[in-house]
Amino acid sequence: MELRIFTEPQQGATYDDLLAVARTAEELGFGAFFRSDHYLGMGTEGLPGPSDAWTTLAGLARDTSTIRLGTMMTSATFRYPGPLAISVANVDQMSGGRIELGIGAGWFEAEHTAYGIPFPSTRERFDRFEEQLEIITGLWATAGGFSFAGEHYQVTDSPGLPKPVQTDGRRGGPPVLIGGLGKKRTPELAARFADEFNLPFVDEATTEAQFGRVRAACEAADRDPATMTWSNALVLCVGEDEAEVERRAAAIGRDKDELRENGLAGTPQEVVDKIGRYAALGAERVYLQVLDLADLDHLRLVARDVMPHVGR
Repeated sequence: MELRIFTEPQQGATYDDLLAVARTAEELGFGAFFRSDHYLGMGTEGLPGPSDAWTTLAGLARDTSTIRLGTMMTSATFRYPGPLAISVANVDQMSGGRIELGIGAGWFEAEHTAYGIPFPSTRERFDRFEEQLEIITGLWATAGGFSFAGEHYQVTDSPGLPKPVQTDGRRGGPPVLIGGLGKKRTPELAARFADEFNLPFVDEATTEAQFGRVRAACEAADRDPATMTWSNALVLCVGEDEAEVERRAAAIGRDKDELRENGLAGTPQEVVDKIGRYAALGAERVYLQVLDLADLDHLRLVARDVMPHVGR
């Protein structure tokens, strides 16, 4: 099991806050540093304000050296597919080939309204998402002259430049992550395009059911499910004792008992045991959602008392 760090900077973070977490995660041996792609805080003023995901990752690409970097998840509503393919390829070059693209259809209507971004129907968002996946991966993988004629996006004779450093993704280029609970289109798109399938903030029963749907979609597409990486994202709240668990839960405005039920919370041994149950369902990575970015000792505790007992 690989442990990765996942942050939500729209809740309030400077670049330096994120850099401190990313560098600490790198030093401690976590597998990756991921950030959300949102432009509006949720239940908070989000001061000092949102930061753009790919601008941030470009900075981190130069300010870190070994840790992998990515989004969970870039919203397909925010950017045109051609410029997004260019941005990701640029940042992949800047990082020396450490970038991963998590991408989804988009869901948070309020941030679209706040920043003048169109928010079409669910069906149209998924249609656009599918076309974006075709174009982004096509631009990365095609030597030149890439064309695509979709309902929402048309690309004609694109040189497909620049190219990313990485070329071993399912369709060429960096790894692509797709996630979510959709019962039909999400599994189908994951089977076609994804190197990794992720489930955010769900319990073991939901994980088992949705992993099963995606495995079935892979088989229907004549793809070996073993070629997919399987992962979960869960909020983190670990303490050496009950008082520390309670203090960390209070710092993020959550109840420790609720977090024990819905996240990775409790003593290190409790968290090790719960990660083991997700591993038994097929999960190979866990993204630890870190909400208190100033509490770097939280990461140190996990690296010392959890990571050695779950693999890496």
